[in-house]
Amino acid sequence: MFNTGLIISGVLAILFATGLFRFLQENTLGRISAFVLVLGAFALTAIGIFPENVKPVHFYASVTFFILLPISMFFLSAAFLRTPRKKLGFFTLVAAIVATIVWTIPFGKGVAIPETLSGLSASMWAIVLGFRMLKEGAGSNN
Repeated sequence: MFNTGLIISGVLAILFATGLFRFLQENTLGRISAFVLVLGAFALTAIGIFPENVKPVHFYASVTFFILLPISMFFLSAAFLRTPRKKLGFFTLVAAIVATIVWTIPFGKGVAIPETLSGLSASMWAIVLGFRMLKEGAGSNN
């Protein structure tokens, strides 16, 4: 069940990144960040396809996801900060910093806590950005 959720989340993240690519069609740096996010989303899907007992593929997929996710967010924050969407750029930057910094804190042996905190940071970011994309997209249809 958990791995199926990861696969579905990866597929949904690919769709989200595709929408982000279209949302930022005039912004080259933003489009690069959306592409990196697509790559990260494929890695998230791979985490579910190759569970923990499939070593070392699961490990590589997980590391790839947790590296590409904040990289795409850092690129996106820079893209937003170069536009009138500066508040969204700062919010994206903070979310990227949180998604990165949790990996430097010694929580013990496992990776569950940094994975959870990094995932929560990215989830909050995606929700806020998704609502912004919907709001601005709906405004362009009027």
